[in-house]
Amino acid sequence: MSTQRIRTLYTVSLVLLDSLLIGLAFVLAYQLRVNIAWPEPLLNQVPLASYAGLFVIQLFVTITILFLNRQYYIPRSLSRIDQAYYVFVSVSVGMLIALAVATIIFRNNQAILDYPRAMMVYDWLLTIVLLILGRLVHSWARKRLQDRGIGKDRVLIVGTGDTARMIIQRIAWSPALGYDLVGIVNGESAGNEILGFRVLGQPEDLPDLINEYHVDEVIIAMPEKGHREMLHVISYCERGRVTIKIFPDLFQYVTTHAGIDDLGGLPLLSVRDYALRGYLLTLKRLIDFIGATLGLIAFSPLMLLTALAIKLESPGPVFFIQPRMGLDGREFMMIKFRSMRTDAEKDGPGWTVKNDPRQTRLGTWLRRLEVDELPNLINVWLGEMSLVGPRPEQAYYVEQFRRYVPRYMDRHREKGGMTGWAQVNGLRGDSSISERTKYDLWYSENWSILLDTKILLRTVWQVIVPNHDEPRY
Repeated sequence: MSTQRIRTLYTVSLVLLDSLLIGLAFVLAYQLRVNIAWPEPLLNQVPLASYAGLFVIQLFVTITILFLNRQYYIPRSLSRIDQAYYVFVSVSVGMLIALAVATIIFRNNQAILDYPRAMMVYDWLLTIVLLILGRLVHSWARKRLQDRGIGKDRVLIVGTGDTARMIIQRIAWSPALGYDLVGIVNGESAGNEILGFRVLGQPEDLPDLINEYHVDEVIIAMPEKGHREMLHVISYCERGRVTIKIFPDLFQYVTTHAGIDDLGGLPLLSVRDYALRGYLLTLKRLIDFIGATLGLIAFSPLMLLTALAIKLESPGPVFFIQPRMGLDGREFMMIKFRSMRTDAEKDGPGWTVKNDPRQTRLGTWLRRLEVDELPNLINVWLGEMSLVGPRPEQAYYVEQFRRYVPRYMDRHREKGGMTGWAQVNGLRGDSSISERTKYDLWYSENWSILLDTKILLRTVWQVIVPNHDEPRY
């Protein structure tokens, strides 16, 4: 069976599952209202079948709103927080619309209009909870099938540079994306390997490779090439029934909020920059202060034990205090637990690498569990850092990066963060500074409380259930 048909079956099964769970929530809500005397005993008990019309309207409206919110489009990367948010919104709006429509359609049917209000509250809550749980189960089942090779898209990567390597790494680190990387196409000779994946040929071989390997999707990662060469690659792919995706070269200058405008019929790219300003700065600072205060209280026993362990393991201070560059390029003293020997920087600043010999034995575990960064909460409490934001770097590295990374200094429009959008997407440690900068700029221009919440939850989840394929040094 083709991948497209399997994805269609996924969508149909999700619609059927939602319909079943909406019906189950309606029945359970009726039973709860009958058996629970809240807010007062039910005087006139109407048979469940009398509410069939109301249920049909609610089912139709809720499914429609979920569809309009693209909740039946099976995405590559699924955020549970976003999914729960859209379920909450869709069910809430669907319930209000359903009640309004039922009032109009059944205005002469007193049995339906006289529904218990508490029953609808139960129905609203149960529908949200059951749909969220149902989608988690559906996602789990889909991933189990993908692990067995069912429903995976066979993909070719076209490219040779850092961008292609970044995409290859992301596919290798994220099996949940549902990709089966069959190989790479570039200017090198066939048979070579890049990051463990075979080079299958050159761009002109694409038509034969697509047919031979039954490729579903081609990702072109050649931002360093000219438009003429890019068009040639696209023309090779168009000879087969294959999805074509291109990593845009404009991404290093434009991170988000780009729309299509027109000038008398000529297409223009409209770019807007939404910085964090005004009352939003006050709101973010309030969240940081409350979060840091609660964090320092909650983690104080762990921080005390960590300090004692560091002192017992090796001579030297408990804390490692280092100047970092923060908001508007101003330096501040960032506080961490010491995870390296005291002479780690005797030869000058050095980038931390995997299995760094300068780390102490305890320090290796502190970094792996990210306990070494808990004292950053002090910086957040003092207003020098934020819970979420671009990771602050040393001034020594900033001077280097700003020379060759486009818009690097723009990331200093926000306070440095304990965690960030780049970190939760696997760009930590000895990873591409250019790619990290793109993620940091995207975060700055898309900030919201929901996004910060998502990043914090993903950070906690990655500490609890780490992906051992991702660099965590």
